[in-house]
Amino acid sequence: MGEKVVAGAFDLSDRQQYRDKLRRCLTGLERLLAQKRFDRPKNLMGLEIELNLAGADGLPKMLNGEVLERIASRDFQTELAMFNLEVNIAPHRLGGRVFDRLAEELRTSLAYAHRKAGEVDAGIVMIGILPTLDRDDLVSTNLSDVDRYTLLNDQIVAARGEDFALDIDGVEHLSCTSKSIVPEAACTSVQLHLQVTPARFADVWNAAQAVTAAQIAVGANSPFLFGRELWRESRPPLFTQATDTRPPELQAQGVRPRTWFGERWISSAYELFEENLRYFPALLPLCDEEDPLEVLEAGGTPSLAELVLHNGTVYRWNRPVYGIADGVPHLRVENRVLPAGPTVTDVIANAAFYYGLVRALAEDTRPVWSRLSFEAAEANFDAACRYGIEARLQWPRRGRLGGVGEVDAVSLVREELLPLAEAGLDAWGVEPADRDYYLGVIEERCRRRTNGATWQVATFRRAVEAGLSRDAALAATTRRYAELMHEGEPVHTWPVGVPEVVGAR
Repeated sequence: MGEKVVAGAFDLSDRQQYRDKLRRCLTGLERLLAQKRFDRPKNLMGLEIELNLAGADGLPKMLNGEVLERIASRDFQTELAMFNLEVNIAPHRLGGRVFDRLAEELRTSLAYAHRKAGEVDAGIVMIGILPTLDRDDLVSTNLSDVDRYTLLNDQIVAARGEDFALDIDGVEHLSCTSKSIVPEAACTSVQLHLQVTPARFADVWNAAQAVTAAQIAVGANSPFLFGRELWRESRPPLFTQATDTRPPELQAQGVRPRTWFGERWISSAYELFEENLRYFPALLPLCDEEDPLEVLEAGGTPSLAELVLHNGTVYRWNRPVYGIADGVPHLRVENRVLPAGPTVTDVIANAAFYYGLVRALAEDTRPVWSRLSFEAAEANFDAACRYGIEARLQWPRRGRLGGVGEVDAVSLVREELLPLAEAGLDAWGVEPADRDYYLGVIEERCRRRTNGATWQVATFRRAVEAGLSRDAALAATTRRYAELMHEGEPVHTWPVGVPEVVGAR
């Protein structure tokens, strides 16, 4: 049986060799940390956004190869499925007018990509889950034409040993199966990177974990999947189930899922990499020729290739990242919580809120993670995914009495978290004009209780009430969303409804 599982891809000895190499990498990381070889503080941030391709009808287009050929830029790359792209923005130093500069770069890149996609009758849509995706779109034949995606799919399918069960009970109930991991491709997200020193890593990671619920509450943008209205942010449950290598028996035993929130606050980056080795079998046991310990003994900087590869197959919502720049190793926290979109302004507002809030919380003399249980932080994350901006969250009370109380997300963000984010952006040296504009977008979403998810749901429901079928309403909602997305005004200003439903009455 074991031979069949890895037949055609890896020899049985490959996994043992890879495990041994992972341990050497982990020892190498431990020594690098002990020797204090890591980069000094540089206040560097980075941004990646996953995108969808859709036609003028709002339906997905399986054309990323053709579009990337026309874009011809290393800033754009393939993603898991043929209707996905990813754009990477070069690292920026936090401070000054960084957010305005980022917004301008993004607008320029996305407008160029959209024009090039138009040459093959497609367009760029920046949204958490494309509402018009159908189960027939998310099949293995629509995997991007890249070997690593095929290999990853094959290994996760082999590890699971049976179909993937998708079961999300939200406003409506979705229950179906998939023979591949391709449903994961429906989830398009924004990844926010922050380079940190080893001494600061644990505080930043813990702070990032604590604020995931607030990020989702104000930024939810994924209410639909396969024609069903599910959670306000349906990406996390979908991603968790679409990559789950555990059959029900292993789930019942408490084996950890590869997409997970985690289970405790940490005191060092090392703990997360060590957990990865302890809990998760290798999916891609591909060994590099480098011996990390020999490189270290020679005074060099090891790539820790196996550790980096393995870390990329454990889908934490805040992931530790080891990297090398100019021969010097560094650590980053990669925040993977947010959905893509709705507009560039919204994406940058979400980023400003995150970077400011994490800075303030990481430097708090009474850190939130000393007053809030990890279980409560995870429950907050789930509540925010399910209910979005209407979520109620657990949070430490201010004042001498202390304790933890329940508060609605909007009140928490407006009264406590936005002032903290403001102080954090001041500490980064961000210009007050940038700070006020982008945090003002978050404030307005809270004031109007509006985000991408609420707009999608309200517009879809209005289209159905006007007489459109569900499929037609989803397509009309997607077309209107794309139109407003490219106009660029933030989502809290968008009028609800689609012009074409007037004629449907």
